[in-house]
Amino acid sequence: MPTGPLRTITPTIDIYIKLAQYPILCDRIRLRMREELFRRGIISKNDFEQEVKDLAIESQRREGLNNPTVQEDEAAWQRRLETIRDLHTDNYFANNLGITLLEQLINEVLNNQDKAPKAIELTFNPEIAPWAMLFEQGEIYDALPPPEQEKVKHHLEEIKVVLIKRLLSDQLAFIRVAKHIFSIKDLNWIYERLIGGGKIGGKSGGMLLAWHILERPNHDIGPDLSNHVTIPDTYFIGSEIIYEFLLQNKMERFVNQKYLSVAEMRVQYPEIVQGCMAGKIPNYIVEQLRDVLNRLNGRPFVVRSSSLLEDNLDYTFAGKYASVFCPNQGTPQENFEALLNGVRRVYASIFNPEAMLERQTHGLIDYDERMAVMIQALIGHQYGRYFLPTIVGSGLSQNPWIEAGDSRAKDGCLRLTLGLDKRVQRPLEDGPACIISLNTPDYLNDSKKFIQQTVRVVDLEENDFKVLPISDILRADYPYGRFLLDPQTQQLTYDHFINDEKFIRLMRTALKRLEKIYNVPIQFEFALEIINTPGGPDYKLYILQCHTAQ
Repeated sequence: MPTGPLRTITPTIDIYIKLAQYPILCDRIRLRMREELFRRGIISKNDFEQEVKDLAIESQRREGLNNPTVQEDEAAWQRRLETIRDLHTDNYFANNLGITLLEQLINEVLNNQDKAPKAIELTFNPEIAPWAMLFEQGEIYDALPPPEQEKVKHHLEEIKVVLIKRLLSDQLAFIRVAKHIFSIKDLNWIYERLIGGGKIGGKSGGMLLAWHILERPNHDIGPDLSNHVTIPDTYFIGSEIIYEFLLQNKMERFVNQKYLSVAEMRVQYPEIVQGCMAGKIPNYIVEQLRDVLNRLNGRPFVVRSSSLLEDNLDYTFAGKYASVFCPNQGTPQENFEALLNGVRRVYASIFNPEAMLERQTHGLIDYDERMAVMIQALIGHQYGRYFLPTIVGSGLSQNPWIEAGDSRAKDGCLRLTLGLDKRVQRPLEDGPACIISLNTPDYLNDSKKFIQQTVRVVDLEENDFKVLPISDILRADYPYGRFLLDPQTQQLTYDHFINDEKFIRLMRTALKRLEKIYNVPIQFEFALEIINTPGGPDYKLYILQCHTAQ
């Protein structure tokens, strides 16, 4: 009878000691071990991964993380999962298949390694090759030492271009940048989080490209940011699923909505929204979304649009499609329905007349619009019954309040907000905002007058969003009060950030690096985590979105 988690210790130790003799190849060996476990029906891949997640959560509790979604960032969580996955593989294999088969697998891997140079030449057409073949060959090239990799860099580039076109974008301007930034490992990470077929959309692609641009060391354009930049825990619904959704719910007739007059669009849009909200999402997508909700582990999240038109290098559709915030504090069924409704609302927003007008403006009305969806954990912290980001904001690499020819404009500017903010996509619009110049760091013009008086938060007890007076958050026990509270006026202030060279250097470097790689002025949206260290505050920058500045 198959045995699961941690029943027999001695055989597991034997497996662990054996694998320790192969520090470089152990990952490949464990991959073969899991393949054998799944192939022989000892455990399914889905059940195995669920057990890994459960054990990882148990390990968080043992290590004293009473609020792990706040206390442990995504990178630490992924390291935890990898460690638990390795140990769990050893345990299952020891208790069910044993050391003899392990030695056979080790010999197999060693023999294949010896044959690896024969696979250097590309012997298949990447354009029509299956996913597994592309990733396997790409990983072979990536693992080569630099002198050998130089001989096959054209093959590696071709494989990456094919994967980028399948996963991200077929726009040449994007591909020209992305093929030099993404590794095979990066692209495989995206593929593993993709639900359904198609691409992940422009907003997702822009976010991922900006993240990897910033995390790659490049001392020609500033200090190493790799330990200071990441993205939230994110999952993607592919762009082809919208077709299945419309067809399944007999709504494909609305695809030609874009050719109606604006008045006709506005008359019919409520009917489209109603049809989408009542629509059924394909069953196999629903099941994968259940897994996503489990992985979010009770964290508030947002369901975001990621149209193939959004965040193009030449134009942006920021704010034209839906983003739906979900508190995720209700019953499991309530939370799941909120997730499904978020997806439905994003799909309905494709037909938003304002989005159609934007497409007309850019001559894109004939484009076959497809909508991918991004599901993303909110970045923030718990304060009593509330959850909120410490800081969210927008950065512009060129300061529009300084003449373009003036060198001071190149240091850019920021818009900062405490708590959730729907306006970060349009930092220069939608009313007053507090803008900070990065040239000689200070409030821009009279923007200090416009510091917010209210803050938008998630009410964890009521499973809803609330707008509170700023004084309800900035109290004496608020953990980040010393960075945000003016002791004299007891009002919100960003003076700490203006005067902190570490923060200013981080933001200047991020903006300059992105503009250098994109070769045009850019705008990016972010959430900022403040980390207390013995040497003072440090910062983690979560990239939410990146596109050219319009």
